[in-house]
Amino acid sequence: MHKGRLEAFSDGVFAIIITIMVLELKVPRGTDLAALRELLPVFLSYVLSFAYVGIYWNNHHHLFQVVKHVRGAVLWANLHLLFWLSLFPFVTGWMGENHFASLPVVVYGGVLIMAALAYFILVRVLLAGHGPASALAQAIGSDFKGKISVVLYAGGLALAFVSAWLGVALYTIVALLWLCPDRRIEQVLAD
Repeated sequence: MHKGRLEAFSDGVFAIIITIMVLELKVPRGTDLAALRELLPVFLSYVLSFAYVGIYWNNHHHLFQVVKHVRGAVLWANLHLLFWLSLFPFVTGWMGENHFASLPVVVYGGVLIMAALAYFILVRVLLAGHGPASALAQAIGSDFKGKISVVLYAGGLALAFVSAWLGVALYTIVALLWLCPDRRIEQVLAD
C-alpha cells in the first residue's frame, strides 16, 4: 500500500488535536493581570502539550520519509498512536484546570507513556515490514532517546504522587530532550 493516505490522515488528526487543545483556552473574565494569572496553569499545560504534539508530528513526518510502503499492521499501529495522542486535549485540560494536582498529572504521565509505547510499536511494525538492512533500520538505530523517554515518563509519573511539580518537571525535560532535532533520519536520507 502507498503511505500517502496514512500520512494525510495522521496530519489531519494532529491538526484536530491542536485545534481542540487551543479551543479549551478560555478568555479571561477580567481585564487585569489577576484574571490572566488564574489562567496560567491552563496555559502552561497547553504549552507543554502543544510541544508534545508538535514533537510527535515532527517525528512521525520524519519517520515516514524513509518508509517505502505500509501494510495493514502499520495502519493499526498508527491508529493506536493516534488514539493516545487524541487523549492529549482531555488530560491537558484536566491537568491545567486543576492547577497541576497530583492525580491529573499522574494520568497525564500515563498518557505520555502510552503514546511513547504506541510510537515504539509503530516503529517496530514498520521495521518488521522493511527489514534489518533497510534505510529505516539504519535511521532508527538503538533509539536511545525513545527508551530513556519512557523511563523518564515513568519516573515523572511516580514522582507526581509525591509532588506533581516534580512529575511535570520530568515531563518537561523529556520534551526539551526531543526539541533538539534528531538527525538520524535526515542523515540516512542524505547518504
